[in-house]
Amino acid sequence: MTQVAYLPASLTVGKREQTKVANRQAILDAAREVFGELGYETATVRDIIRRTGLAAGTFYNYYRSKEEVFAALADDGARRFGPILKGLRGQGYSFETFVERAIGAYFDFIADEHRNWAARRPAGEPHLHVQGETPEMAAVFADVRGALAEAIAERKGPLADPDYMAAACIAIARDVGDKMLERRPVDTTGAAEFAVRMILNGLKGLPKGPA
Repeated sequence: MTQVAYLPASLTVGKREQTKVANRQAILDAAREVFGELGYETATVRDIIRRTGLAAGTFYNYYRSKEEVFAALADDGARRFGPILKGLRGQGYSFETFVERAIGAYFDFIADEHRNWAARRPAGEPHLHVQGETPEMAAVFADVRGALAEAIAERKGPLADPDYMAAACIAIARDVGDKMLERRPVDTTGAAEFAVRMILNGLKGLPKGPA
């Protein structure tokens, strides 16, 4: 009589989770390539599925549309940029130096993150944003706000609303970064210098804390 070997339930579940992680990563990797080659507007879910080698049903187990895949790519990027920002906060930089380092790191990150997309999509194609805020994006906002609040508490920065300041800094970095990615070549240094000047010079117009 043939004996059938059964894997322990814990190993079965572990393997299943590994497969889910691998499939999700395959979809995201394929989407980066497809969006880069075809552009976001032209790319379809079918293009992404073909690049993964997965069955269509497998794709739809994870994402319902290319919009959801795009949101997942943005969230994944925010999750990986978060530790970079946290590391800068722990260096004891002055307020101005922190802003310079954070903006420079952000532009370097998005240029590298979207190297296929930025380099190969049609010049001038708008860089799209996710509608709404994902948990990882909220975490990045909280880190920026925290750094600004610390600067206020230590009298290193303007005495102003940290929520408004964080929103303004992120908006400038995001919009200048978008324009940077549309250009050829991608000039991270020039874009970072411009954004830093806009932020720091704008903050100079806000009220200062006591001397």
